[in-house]
Amino acid sequence: MAQVLSGMYLFVILCCIILGKGASEYDMKAPGVTARGHVIIGGMFPIHRGVEKNQSSFEPQPRTCFGLSVRAVALLLAMINTIDVMNESPLLMDLNITLGYRIQDSCSDVSTGLRSTADFLEQAKCGTEHASSTCDQPVVAILGSAFSEMSIVVARQLAIDMIPQISYSSTAVLLSDKLRFPSFLRTVPNDEYQTAAMAKLIDLHGWNWVGMVISDGDYGRSALEQFAAQAAENGICIAFRSIIPHTATGEMLRTALRQTVQTIFQNPKAQVIVSFTKGVHMKDLYEEMRNETLRKGKTIGNMKRVWLASDSWSTTASMQDVQILKDMGQVVGFNFKTGNMSSFNKYLDRLEATGYNDTWNNTFLEELFTLMNDSDVSGVASEVVKVIRKSINPATILSVELAVAATAQAIATLCRSRDCTTPGNLQPWEVLEALRMHEFDSNGETHVFDNQGDINQGYDVALWKVRDGKIDVHDIVAEYNPQSNTFTPTKNNNTDFFKDLERVISKCSNSCMPGELKKTSEGQHTCCYDCINCTENYYSNDTDMDQCLSCDKDTEWSPLGSSICLPRTPLYFSWHSPLAIALLVFSALGILLVLMVSALFIHKRDTPVVRAAGGPLSQVILYSLVVSFISAVLFVGEPGFLQCKARQILFGISFTVCVSCILVKSLKILLAFQLNIEMQGVLSKVYQSYLIVVACVAVQVVICICWLVLKSPYKQIILQPKTMLKNCHEGSNLAFGVMLGYIALLAFVCFVCAFVGRKLPERYNEAKFITFSMLIYLISWVIFVPIYITTTGEYLAAVEMVVILISNYGIIGCHFFPKCYIILFRKAQNTSSAFREKLYQYNVKCTDSFSSSVSEKQHSYQQNDIHSPSSSPQNDYVKPDVGKNYRDRDSFKISYRGNRKLIDQISSHKRSLSY
Repeated sequence: MAQVLSGMYLFVILCCIILGKGASEYDMKAPGVTARGHVIIGGMFPIHRGVEKNQSSFEPQPRTCFGLSVRAVALLLAMINTIDVMNESPLLMDLNITLGYRIQDSCSDVSTGLRSTADFLEQAKCGTEHASSTCDQPVVAILGSAFSEMSIVVARQLAIDMIPQISYSSTAVLLSDKLRFPSFLRTVPNDEYQTAAMAKLIDLHGWNWVGMVISDGDYGRSALEQFAAQAAENGICIAFRSIIPHTATGEMLRTALRQTVQTIFQNPKAQVIVSFTKGVHMKDLYEEMRNETLRKGKTIGNMKRVWLASDSWSTTASMQDVQILKDMGQVVGFNFKTGNMSSFNKYLDRLEATGYNDTWNNTFLEELFTLMNDSDVSGVASEVVKVIRKSINPATILSVELAVAATAQAIATLCRSRDCTTPGNLQPWEVLEALRMHEFDSNGETHVFDNQGDINQGYDVALWKVRDGKIDVHDIVAEYNPQSNTFTPTKNNNTDFFKDLERVISKCSNSCMPGELKKTSEGQHTCCYDCINCTENYYSNDTDMDQCLSCDKDTEWSPLGSSICLPRTPLYFSWHSPLAIALLVFSALGILLVLMVSALFIHKRDTPVVRAAGGPLSQVILYSLVVSFISAVLFVGEPGFLQCKARQILFGISFTVCVSCILVKSLKILLAFQLNIEMQGVLSKVYQSYLIVVACVAVQVVICICWLVLKSPYKQIILQPKTMLKNCHEGSNLAFGVMLGYIALLAFVCFVCAFVGRKLPERYNEAKFITFSMLIYLISWVIFVPIYITTTGEYLAAVEMVVILISNYGIIGCHFFPKCYIILFRKAQNTSSAFREKLYQYNVKCTDSFSSSVSEKQHSYQQNDIHSPSSSPQNDYVKPDVGKNYRDRDSFKISYRGNRKLIDQISSHKRSLSY
């Protein structure tokens, strides 16, 4: 029960202090706390929370301060303790000098702070010709102020005389400008690093839609400017910016808070709010949010947010209420680095032990004791110390200790070479120079002011949690390193040190998944967008990509809304295709058959059938067919540079050789059995078999060379939606057509010659087979042309390959298979006598036909009184002895009386025939 009463008593006392009960009026020329020494250090703390506004008089006069700040009293005590520690250190004792202090209350008011600054300036002139009659030891350095707005104003005044000012909590970036504030230093980092840490934390959690609430003034607006820049670099959008008046009271403040609350509720997607405000403003904001929620009949859960608290309120006592935290949501506090508190804790222990007797030179501490001693409760010193311990911000205590240690060591450095006990021997600007130029030690660590006059140790990041029924605002979960812009976890080495925040989503638009891109409408924030599928052949492989990446269109493709590129399937007449395998089998079979026929013809080269087939020319035809079959094989497989050029050329030349030899045979047969003496004479003169073959092939070679030189075939890749077709482009379709047309011309000439000689002796007569083979060739290629023009894809090569095989097999089947059949299965017909009998039968037939023609002419002559032999031609016909052998070149003689011209013609005809 006693503990409960004690707790209630402390709560009442704190309320009285915060509300300003027992307010005092001070003569601002009289410092609140002083201590003599050879060198005086000034201090400026917001001991009171504000001043009363007295508008009844225009006469300049001090204003009454109200609302004692226990936290500021703790800072004041930290300064006193550190000075006492330094005075007892060998550093100053060896120099036989002591430090004193002169501490003023700024009452959180700029005007009051300026009056305090005027007092410091006056004291700084002690020991000079400008000193006043009430002069004390001069002030060589000043600690303060707490707020950036105050420090900016004070720094402008102190810069006139270059009096060093060391702030323990002013973080506005503006103060780092040494051209404007050359004498300003601070033992904390500026807000540029704090906003960078906040932006980094927001980016780590994938938030990009946040709100911002600031207190009006240089501090809040500077933080807003810095955070906006950092947010833009990290792709973070600020949904709203709300500014709470810094000095507004009453209805004006309530109106500003109400507008801020409405703005927060109008942006429900902004679940994260960055706050650079004072603790008292945050408490007022919370209360207004709660009232607005209840007025609209909504649940308290609607007001929950994630609050990123700046150092100005991340450890404030006014917000440390369990119910407030439960309603607000989660608070992530950023605060300066903490240090060893042992020295200050010992000082508080001594203060608790000595009690009221230790307040004789500290009017502020005396006021605190007085406030808590109204009811004469015993043990008031213990209660005071408890209240102070509860209000301590360890990080700010460390900053004050650093400032005092830096000043003391700078003074010691200068006093080693001069007498500092005499007033005026140590000037403030010399202390400023020593502070900027030298390192100093504190708690075993070395520190130095950087070029901007700051000491940047980074930040501690705390996650507010309820422990034992109280809020722990110092539950440090990570440390922020401004040099590397990284967070280092401090608990269990867990890199994901904000697990409680994982479920929070603070985005204007849902993340675009891989395969989509962000499309921002004109006039919208870049964080508000629509997700659109990537088009074909484009992809995105990460979330929230601003543009889709292009696939390598030569080898890859992607469907609509794809997150990856797929390899294009290469299409060509593959070796594994069933059709290709079948055609290759036919090609191999064709080559095998040709080689077998060639071997058979060589073996039977002296037989009449082989000699009638052309002798050596038959071998030329056969081996040209081998090359033609090989050229057909080149149409299978992935096209290559040489393959594209060789396949058409090989076929064109090889088949030209084949057709040229067949043409020679056609001319030879026609010449041998040509009954027209005049025509036979002409043909005999021009007939040179090998010369004709060479001439015909030479023309085709010239055509192919021109084709290769001017516009040769090449490998072509045709891109299709999902595939890439690899084929050979003929280069010049005209040249390709000329090459095929020339072969067709030769084939047509063969066809005509063979057709003319189709009635020659059966075993001598190849005209029928030549006619049929050339007809097959011409028909197949006539069909090929429209199919080739209209066909696309991988089977275009198969079409030409089929036509080539048909042409080759047509020649083999028509020219050589019948002869092979006779050689192998009709050996009796492969003799000279058999051929002579056939020749004889042909001669008889020709003679009978000619006799009938002569009889008709004689009958015509008789009618015209023209006499003819009396006997019929048939009566004078002598049948030769078939069994008798005749020489190859001397055929049997035909006895025919009555027409000597026919006998001479037939004899000539026979002599021209060779087997």
